[in-house]
Amino acid sequence: MSKILLVDGHSILNRAFYGLPLLTNNEGLHTNAVYGFLNILFKILDEEKSEYAIVAFDVSQPTFRHEMFEEYKGTRKGMPDELREQVPIIKEVLKTMGVNILECPGFEADDIIGTIAAKGEEKGLEVSILSGDRDLLQLATDVVKIRIPKTKKGGTEIENYNSEEVLAKYEVNPKEYIDVKGLMGDPSDNIPGVPGIGEKTAVKIIKEYKSIENAYENIDKVKPARAANNLKEFYDQALLSKKLATIKVDCDVDLDLECSKLSNLFNEETYKLFKRLEFKTLLTRFNFEVDYNNLKDLNKDNFNCIKNSDDFKNIKKAICEQEVISITLIGQDSLLGISLCYGEESAYYIPISLDISEDDIICYINELFLQDNKKIVVHNLKKQLQLVKNKGIQFNIHSFFDTHLAAYLCNPSKETYNYDELANEFLSLLVPSEEELLGKGRTKKLLNTILEDDLVNFACYQTSIFYKAYEVLNSKLETEKMKELFYNIEMPLVEVLYEMEQLGIKIDSNALKEYGNRLLERITELEEEIFNLAGETFNINSPKQLGEILFEKLELPTAKKTKTGYSTAQDVLEKLVDKHPIINLITEYRHLVKLKSTYADGLFDCICQEDNRIHSQFNQTITATGRISSTEPNLQNIPIKLELGREIRKVFVPEEGYSFVDADYSQIELRLLAHLSQDDKLIDAYKNNQDIHRLTASQVFHTPFEEVTSLQRSNAKAVNFGIVYGISAFGLSQDLNITRKEADTYINNYFDKYPSVKIFLENTIRLAKERGFAVTMFNRRRLIPELQSKNFMQRSFGERVAMNSPIQGSAADIIKIAMIKVHNKLKELNLKSRLILQVHDELLIEAHNSEIEQVKTILISEMERAVELSVPLDIDVNVGKSWYETK
Repeated sequence: MSKILLVDGHSILNRAFYGLPLLTNNEGLHTNAVYGFLNILFKILDEEKSEYAIVAFDVSQPTFRHEMFEEYKGTRKGMPDELREQVPIIKEVLKTMGVNILECPGFEADDIIGTIAAKGEEKGLEVSILSGDRDLLQLATDVVKIRIPKTKKGGTEIENYNSEEVLAKYEVNPKEYIDVKGLMGDPSDNIPGVPGIGEKTAVKIIKEYKSIENAYENIDKVKPARAANNLKEFYDQALLSKKLATIKVDCDVDLDLECSKLSNLFNEETYKLFKRLEFKTLLTRFNFEVDYNNLKDLNKDNFNCIKNSDDFKNIKKAICEQEVISITLIGQDSLLGISLCYGEESAYYIPISLDISEDDIICYINELFLQDNKKIVVHNLKKQLQLVKNKGIQFNIHSFFDTHLAAYLCNPSKETYNYDELANEFLSLLVPSEEELLGKGRTKKLLNTILEDDLVNFACYQTSIFYKAYEVLNSKLETEKMKELFYNIEMPLVEVLYEMEQLGIKIDSNALKEYGNRLLERITELEEEIFNLAGETFNINSPKQLGEILFEKLELPTAKKTKTGYSTAQDVLEKLVDKHPIINLITEYRHLVKLKSTYADGLFDCICQEDNRIHSQFNQTITATGRISSTEPNLQNIPIKLELGREIRKVFVPEEGYSFVDADYSQIELRLLAHLSQDDKLIDAYKNNQDIHRLTASQVFHTPFEEVTSLQRSNAKAVNFGIVYGISAFGLSQDLNITRKEADTYINNYFDKYPSVKIFLENTIRLAKERGFAVTMFNRRRLIPELQSKNFMQRSFGERVAMNSPIQGSAADIIKIAMIKVHNKLKELNLKSRLILQVHDELLIEAHNSEIEQVKTILISEMERAVELSVPLDIDVNVGKSWYETK
């Protein structure tokens, strides 16, 4: 039997919009609804293997139902602008894919679907209807199946209903389901129904009497009496509601199977559109050879492979005369060659060959990287340097322009900045991605195994794009006033981070092993204590088993049980701390289990056998705020809550003859709040070295400064830091375990005492809404599209981001400046000491024992002078023989 899929266009688009966070492409178009729609559509098509498909859309004008009942759908809110702009986009996508779109003035998409479903069944087709609207359940038959997507954690789940499943779930058949709707009404469509009759009563009545009309004929027998009286009084309204809820199956629309046949969904036009919309994961569905020469003006006929040493010399000679060149080092585990571009037309790949040795290429890289009269365009310089890290390469960082960093500054909310994305976003070019050329995951080809032509294309596409992107990105940085941020902070930081990665930090393997054993001992003890309190053994790591112990056996208070069981998430457990001693034990157990797996066991895999050090990667382009992140492993997330957790720092030790000197900024974000808001009380407090949390407690709780209690100071500390992060009264009430009203009073009192802070935060939100982004002191931008959202939760999130970004982003910029200054001063004085780690507002120096006092002086001096504020920057400095001892 042939299959046809009928899709309720607006319903699925709406579901996708609210199921995914707001996404935009480089043009600023919102794309989350389109992306979600396509994912659901492809999931169903993959399952159904349908030969035909139709997508039905509502028309923006009154229907026959409005003529029957003027208030029909009168309570519905207007479509959010972010969703509205995506309607024409999804229609354009469907048209390029060749999917038949149907609209019918005066009727809804439901009526089109009902009509086509009936005609499809008559023609002997197996019909599937995809919609998020349960009204369509009335269309279910033995061959018409209704498929309703539900967004769940981890993906989309589909509920399927033929007539049998409708009867099983709702106790009425599909046609009777219309009568149920007529009785109970539908607030979302403003169908009135019968007052006082809800779903349960409506099902009971229709289950017994089969229809509204029959129930009315037997009105004296209808139970309960109140429902009978209401039906008697509102019988005409019930019939009207039934008519409104009934989907028409005889609209004036034809089932044109020829137009509805699915054939070439993934064609070249669709590919272009997906590229434009930046649907990278969907591009894997295209299995044809794209002719990129026909797409845009980047012509791979101008890509050249140079193997002859004489040709190589000619290129080097030509480059001597250029002011701007682009270079890409090609390789994966080792260097295979280099790619060069120094003009608009041609790009070159020079592989290591019989005529051009690795030494020749390394020598030339070194020559280029030390230039001071050219602009050397690269992409992700720090990663490029990894290919030649043991080759003695030196570089003049001031000659480089890193397109990866520049693209990040222009749009810091993206996850990746690959060459094909730069081509699309900044050059309006469509080029094949690395995945398209090499594959991905386990099937990804190694560069040293692919055909020479493919390798040349791979190399030259990149270098050409980076060369062309330079002028555009440099101009954009100028326009957006970020050149100083780029050239004076981000680019010099590359050199600092590269050296930190090469140096790494030493691990005491024996201490790490001993630490793991101690964790295991405590974990075992906790298991026994938990089992004793529970009265039985069970899998503590199983949410299902733990939920049964806590909420059934121990009868702790909980929310209603769901299909998947009880929630045992940490926020749930925190509310039960005072209900049973088992809760604190479970929290500690979870913490220590994570410690053991992530650090005690996980760090062993990261230790370099050659030097017994861990070489973490420090990333400049991951966070939207500008903060540096650490990965492989993440050394910025070393736990500090429990003493046993803090002790992991004992395994990080300096080399023999060295000590650790640790320096961090004290309350830098609160100091920045004082500076940016220019609040007199905060500025005076910091200038006079007052306890800011005690001062806030005194102000907020109307208590003399000397009489502030430790609890008041602790609560004031939460308010201080909460204000920086735009905390709400609800959030503060959760943090402090107080009522929302109390929390609201705390916040209002804070703003009464620090009025300039409130003005600053309000102005920050206003400016961010006007501009579409927030800025730091150094003009770092963070785009905040959520500020324009009609969705309250998304808009509130955007406002919190707008308040926090100037503060957190400025703090990130300041620590970067400090890192550069400290690094340069250590180099300038030719010291043996070296900067090896940065964690948020903290710098860790592995200092030679003979240089400790000098290093302490450098840290204080350079960190204090990183930036001039209205308040002093306070630096805490400590020395120790392990990272633990410095804290």
